[in-house]
Amino acid sequence: MAGNAFTVLTKRAKLARAARFCVVGGTGTAINTAVLYLLSRRLGLPLPVSSAIAVEIAILSNYMLNDRFTFGARRPSVRRLAKFNITSLAGLGVNVMIVWLLARHGVYFLAANFVGIAVAVVVNYTFSVAWVWRREV
Repeated sequence: MAGNAFTVLTKRAKLARAARFCVVGGTGTAINTAVLYLLSRRLGLPLPVSSAIAVEIAILSNYMLNDRFTFGARRPSVRRLAKFNITSLAGLGVNVMIVWLLARHGVYFLAANFVGIAVAVVVNYTFSVAWVWRREV
């Protein structure tokens, strides 16, 4: 019985953490989209370059928010930032490739960007839990 309650609490904690990760991701999505639009439409940078820069700016914001809000770290760590950035490079590659492919096939670039972000979230969360903020035993 007690083990069952622990399992339920553990599942709820994991679900709450995933929800916080998604909230942070929502702020990152807003930052990413605004920067992407500014760089590609206002400054005229190529779409892949604009997307890559937008993702990196969102990564830095997401790291700071996830470090404290999602994973409850007491203070930022250069090591975790490096790991999160490396992890996010996989998401960056996924995002940029999806934006490029979909836009090339006629999908509006901001819609393509949202698809790229959605797929990259799965990659980023998986590696964040398993590697970046994994509790050392």
